[in-house]
Amino acid sequence: MPFSEILSMAFQSIRANMLRAVLTLLIIAFGIMALVGILTAIDAIAYSLNDNFSGLGANSFSIERKWGEVKSNQRGKKQKVAEAVNYRQATEFKERFDFPGKVAIGCYGSGQSTVKYGDKETNPNVRFDGADENYLEIKGIDIALGRNFSKTEVESGAPNVIIGADIVKQLFAGKNEKALDQIISVNSRRYRVIGIMASKGSTMNESGDRSVYAPLVNVKSLYGSGVDRDYFLLVAVTNPTDIDAAQSEATGLFRQIRGLRPGEDDDFEVFASDGLVAILKENTTNLRLATIAIGLMTLLGAAIGLMNIMLVSVTERTREIGIYKALGATRRSILLQFLTEAIVICQIGGLVGIFLGILIGNIVTPLLGGSFLIPWGWMFLGFALCMVVGVVSGFYPAMKAARLDPIESLRYA
Repeated sequence: MPFSEILSMAFQSIRANMLRAVLTLLIIAFGIMALVGILTAIDAIAYSLNDNFSGLGANSFSIERKWGEVKSNQRGKKQKVAEAVNYRQATEFKERFDFPGKVAIGCYGSGQSTVKYGDKETNPNVRFDGADENYLEIKGIDIALGRNFSKTEVESGAPNVIIGADIVKQLFAGKNEKALDQIISVNSRRYRVIGIMASKGSTMNESGDRSVYAPLVNVKSLYGSGVDRDYFLLVAVTNPTDIDAAQSEATGLFRQIRGLRPGEDDDFEVFASDGLVAILKENTTNLRLATIAIGLMTLLGAAIGLMNIMLVSVTERTREIGIYKALGATRRSILLQFLTEAIVICQIGGLVGIFLGILIGNIVTPLLGGSFLIPWGWMFLGFALCMVVGVVSGFYPAMKAARLDPIESLRYA
């Protein structure tokens, strides 16, 4: 019997038992939907994080104070942070680091700032930080309109700011031209807008588009008196192949600036952008493996349900099988027919599940800061799993049908 005829008979049988087939393929569909949906969301969020981390570039790294754990007196462990990187240390490093490349200094200001223009005002969730003339370039932040800070503005603390796309959207109806050169207030202090940052989207609800940057000395004058006021350094080398040498030289120089004696541990950390991406990949790999394991358990339940339904189908169609055999159908033809039915049901369920999974995954993803993604790899995985489930759950019922005695089958009422 040709395979095309076997396939046609399988579809006829599915149509004859439509309700049962639909319920069965829905079990498969929900399992694949959960698998593809979660994996799609993980991938989309991972790619978004990767883009944000990679904004520093493969030729750059940052230097910040160290966070860690030390033992306290008979009280177990408690968190302790190293001394904050102060303005003197940051500027001294920038002046003394003569490796080919650029150094930028940034300063954390406030993450609960309010920006106002006329009668319009943002929510108190805007980041207001300090930056020097190299910061935006090394950070990978593009200027959509206007210009960057000059060195003179940074050193004098000029009341100028560069604002994010969300600020323009809320205060100036999204029109960059209208925002440029306007006077706005940040936490009740007046600033002139000299630049608008290109939109970069958000990552895990942390949006760079809700940021405002002012010259470093300006932010220092507002927040620099705090004991724990922290500065950080960004370093970009000219040749990416020199990144390891640059990190070693930066570490040695900053140990001198921090006054660390030989043998003392570093009280600061050097973060390379490729290291952050590696950590991200490792963590998302573990998430993917856990998701696949959960999806396989769901599909195992679906396979058991499908096998049970196929066994019932074999019992109900015993007389039909006897007629086929009496007309000359071989064991192989009977086996292929029932196996094909199981595979077809699984693949239809897989198609529905993949479609729903992509839809749900890309609905959830923007809420978590990711972007739209078509997961080709996970789609092929879904098809492959459906094929395996169809073969595993349909093989035993198909073998049972193929081994039925034709005479006994014809007598079955």
